[in-house]
Amino acid sequence: MSTHASAACYHCGAPVPDKAPWYIQLDDEQHPLCCPGCEAVAHAIVEGGLESYYRFRTELPERPDTRKTARADTWAVFDDPELQASFVHPDADGRVHATLAVEGITCAACAWLIEHRLNALNGVETSAVNLTHHRVRIGWDPQAVKLSRLLAEMAAIGYSAQPYEPDRAQKRLEHEERMTIRRLIVAAVGMMQVMMFSIPIYFAGSEGMSANFYALFHWLSLALATPVVLFSAQPFFRNALRDLRTRVLGMDVPVSIAIGGAWLASTWSVITGEGEVYFDSVAMFTFFLLFSRYIEARARRRDGQSGNAVSSVLPTSATRLDADDSEHIVPANRLAEGDRVLIRPGQDVPADGTIEQGESSLDESMLTGEYLPVTRGTGQRVTGGSQNMENPLVVRVTHAGRNARIAGILDLTDRAFASRPRLAQMAARMAHLFVVRLLMVAAGVAVAWWFIDPSRMLWIVLSVLVVTCPCALALATPAALTAGHGQLKRRGVLVTRADALETLANATRVIFDKTGTLTRGEMQLADTRPLDARLSASQARALAAALEARSEHPIARAFRPYRDATLAASEIHNTTGQGLEGNIQGAHWRLGKPDFASAAPTASPRKSCNETSAAKAASDTPAAPDSGQWLLLTENGRPRAWFRLQDSVRNDAATTVADLKARGLEVELLSGDNREAVGALAAELEIPDWRAGQTPADKLQRLQTLQEAGERVVMVGDGINDVPVLAGADVAIAMNGATDLARTRADAVLLSPRLSRIAEAVEIARATRRIMRQNMAWSVCYNVAALPLAAAGLVPPWLAAIGMSASSLVVVTNALRLTRWKTRPVVQAPLTSPVAP
Repeated sequence: MSTHASAACYHCGAPVPDKAPWYIQLDDEQHPLCCPGCEAVAHAIVEGGLESYYRFRTELPERPDTRKTARADTWAVFDDPELQASFVHPDADGRVHATLAVEGITCAACAWLIEHRLNALNGVETSAVNLTHHRVRIGWDPQAVKLSRLLAEMAAIGYSAQPYEPDRAQKRLEHEERMTIRRLIVAAVGMMQVMMFSIPIYFAGSEGMSANFYALFHWLSLALATPVVLFSAQPFFRNALRDLRTRVLGMDVPVSIAIGGAWLASTWSVITGEGEVYFDSVAMFTFFLLFSRYIEARARRRDGQSGNAVSSVLPTSATRLDADDSEHIVPANRLAEGDRVLIRPGQDVPADGTIEQGESSLDESMLTGEYLPVTRGTGQRVTGGSQNMENPLVVRVTHAGRNARIAGILDLTDRAFASRPRLAQMAARMAHLFVVRLLMVAAGVAVAWWFIDPSRMLWIVLSVLVVTCPCALALATPAALTAGHGQLKRRGVLVTRADALETLANATRVIFDKTGTLTRGEMQLADTRPLDARLSASQARALAAALEARSEHPIARAFRPYRDATLAASEIHNTTGQGLEGNIQGAHWRLGKPDFASAAPTASPRKSCNETSAAKAASDTPAAPDSGQWLLLTENGRPRAWFRLQDSVRNDAATTVADLKARGLEVELLSGDNREAVGALAAELEIPDWRAGQTPADKLQRLQTLQEAGERVVMVGDGINDVPVLAGADVAIAMNGATDLARTRADAVLLSPRLSRIAEAVEIARATRRIMRQNMAWSVCYNVAALPLAAAGLVPPWLAAIGMSASSLVVVTNALRLTRWKTRPVVQAPLTSPVAP
């Protein structure tokens, strides 16, 4: 068979490798293919009698993903009745229908191929592809054909499909957006057409054209402006009625008065033939106001939380392993704690769990915002929603469904918007008071112009109501807050309380816990020092690993890499806070604190290497130099080896501390660890204020002392012992590995392991505060300047509509700068590295 080194794949157009064996025979001609996936799809198309697809298509399809098409049994999960209940709907005649989201559609030929493939199946009643939205609606007889068969047939021809079932919130948002766009279109068309009839009147006036044309243009303007008022402006009237019922005046009240009053007055003028007509101003005002709100709503949806977030992050199905390692495809929402699941390369992790077998890279960008994959191996945790990149993994489920971490993150996000920060509340109160005063001023202007020139009274009052509408003031803080929250979330900082951004911007001091915060919280074996010439360092580590084999303590994880299958400990007993003991090869071994491991008096393991020989001789057990946590291994009470454990400093800890200082913040370290370890870390990171041996009560007392002195304190921690001080801090930030209790007490949670996100959060919080203040200042200055001009009759209604809309767009555009905000570290510090054992 000939090779196709320079040919393009007949199915997808990709280059065909040299000496590729894949091809398809069509019309007595052999066509080259680039991969087994394209070969399988092409043969399925041709053998199904659908070769006309290759003549109809106008664009090349995507290259098929063999991971999604190779295993047909993966679709069997969709035959589950409970799973189908959420998206498969019965018809009156006993048939069922469903809407599926389809991947890989590129042109009309794709739609033709899908429909013909499905309609050829026995039991399929109808199938229709929505080419615009890449969805297919299928009706079928469930007794004749299963849904899994339909999905497998689509996958066989290269189109992977999933159920399309947005929740109620998402449906409501989509409906509102569609209606807003329709209202915008009606308002835009109405505005342009009304202006077309108004411009001749402005230039020629009633004297420059015949009375018939003059009346005709007014009647046409009425006909065009009426749909704008009754349809496009409907939300303003609905909101105004709501405000009047609740007696809380919002900005839609003056808007509705302006639009409704101008339309009624203009209609009366057209009917009676007397007075001014303002249909152009009505249509223009409605369009510009709708447009500014649409821009603001789009920004909210882009940076806010989608209604279908959980279902879009967690996969629909999972491969569960039984005790004999047999595989079963089950719905992911049926997984429970203790289940074992197999995760193949390219698949998403269906639940939180711990890896039992395998090592692979995981893409956690959906959760943490970090684009680089992270490596996870046996014993390490994985989070639902991350994607397996390289090798198969067997994971033991710890949390699934609503108990998974992603569900907790979404709950915390919802909590953030349950209340508004102080600045936003102040802006809302200002807008309410401004509306009340605006209505009073408008009434006063109407009375004044009634005596000055009654013919100008209506359009001047209209201009006052329109030009001073507090739309910009009402949008000033929500737009900035939404953009700020979205920017932080993309960087892996989840704000869980509404006022956290404002308080963080005013912070004066950041207090760090040590273990798990500035350090990784992962103990590492930094040094092994045998005390017996007959025992090597590797043998000592293997003996310690045998004692720690059944423990889940962080210290035990430091010895796991040194396990020896030939060594096993029996009769293991754990003394809490002291150490372990057990029998190995007929001897009794102990591992733990020196006083626990050895009955003889022991010297402090932290004594300096420079201590005198007399001091060494005075101790029956040799002292171990250097700092860190020291453990003693003894055999039948006799010392055999020292082990030094050390927690590595986070790579970006020094940079973060330096950045916070450069931004004018004081940095402090509070820890319950010993003085030597805390002091050494403080010196390494150049933290001048530090305290060791602190209990939770001591930390809280220190925090309250600082607050009484007028400081705004940010507390960063991760453990249960940090909960009291987190609850008492002005802003509490929990690390990505924090306990559930710590996260619930925090005002912000780091989804990313990067400590530098804290400095970035401070910068973004300050930028958000600055933009909120700019927006409010602009809104107030604009209204203060525009009001006297409008009241003096210097601003016509059409210019008032443009001015009001422009002020709203300025506010929204200024807030959207946060979505493109680029943070820069103020200083660069060298990265620290863990100490190798």
